[in-house]
Amino acid sequence: MAGLVRLILILMALISSIEFSAAQQAAAPKQTIKVATRIIPPFVIQDSNAALSGFSIDLWRALARDMKVEFDFVVKPSVPELLAEVADGRAQVAIAAISVTADREKAFDFSQPMFDAGLQIMISADRASSGGFASFMTLLKSPALLEMLGILLVLIILPAPVIWLLERRHEGSIAYNKSGVGGFFNSIWWSASTLGAQAPEMPIRPIGKFIAVIWMFVSVIFISFFTATVTTALTVKQLEQSITGPQDLVSKNVATTAGSTGAAFLRQLNINALEVPQVEQAFEALQDGRVQAVVGDAPVLLYHTSHDGKGKVQMAGPIFRPENYGILFPSESPLRKQVNEALLRLKENGEYRSLYRKWFAVEAIEKD
Repeated sequence: MAGLVRLILILMALISSIEFSAAQQAAAPKQTIKVATRIIPPFVIQDSNAALSGFSIDLWRALARDMKVEFDFVVKPSVPELLAEVADGRAQVAIAAISVTADREKAFDFSQPMFDAGLQIMISADRASSGGFASFMTLLKSPALLEMLGILLVLIILPAPVIWLLERRHEGSIAYNKSGVGGFFNSIWWSASTLGAQAPEMPIRPIGKFIAVIWMFVSVIFISFFTATVTTALTVKQLEQSITGPQDLVSKNVATTAGSTGAAFLRQLNINALEVPQVEQAFEALQDGRVQAVVGDAPVLLYHTSHDGKGKVQMAGPIFRPENYGILFPSESPLRKQVNEALLRLKENGEYRSLYRKWFAVEAIEKD
């Protein structure tokens, strides 16, 4: 009988201990996960009220809901700063458009692939225009052509006063005119005709003839120089149009984002690219004419091409160097297994596909 009483007391104490522990756990505040991210449409978009949206943001919210965890986003400007945020323990997770690479795998852990991507090239739409008229319009806006027109104007005006002063009093000469003003304009016309090797007559005075001969030599030199300048400008235009893949980037000015896989790829090609902190700065460099191409993540470039850059830029060539995006964790993070399980559930129940269709074209390649 005494043994039975002791057993009942032990069971009651055990039940009380379990209930107390459960109550403590219920009363304890839930841990808030710090999630580092960066603005890179369409994966992460920030509106004027600092609210975040985008494929990666929606995906993490779905994962957090599945795992029943609370979180706060921390926005950083670049991939290196995202990595530093996780490495230093200020964030437990990083999500945006982070490529899974061998070097990053040495220092961090990644989830299963959350997106299949790759690198692609973007060029300016006007540089990609084909046809003689497009090339001619580009030449008209060329600074080199403006310089040549300025030189032409100086060469036309320079000898005209000299010829007018020498020939204006000789009846029958190119500069003779009773009003005087008409003779001066005739001198300008003669000077312009001489530059084009089409002068209808020559000066009468010996010194005028000497100047005319000199001016004919000048015209030959100028025409040769003008032809070479135009040919060079058109050749450069054709070279800019020839970007169809990474093999065409070697002799071009290229922009990419610092610390990205695009930057690493360009270094492998020994291309000294313009590396900027944010992809928007690369887009600006392309529009300003400082670079001839932008190399970056294909989904990001495609989104810009169909939104803010529509009609201004276009893609050049297919996707190369396929790569995956993953969710970043510190090494041996316990969250990694939970996120992987939640990600698989989202793919199995169709929610991942719905998010994909929301942010990317339906005709884009989707992989299960």
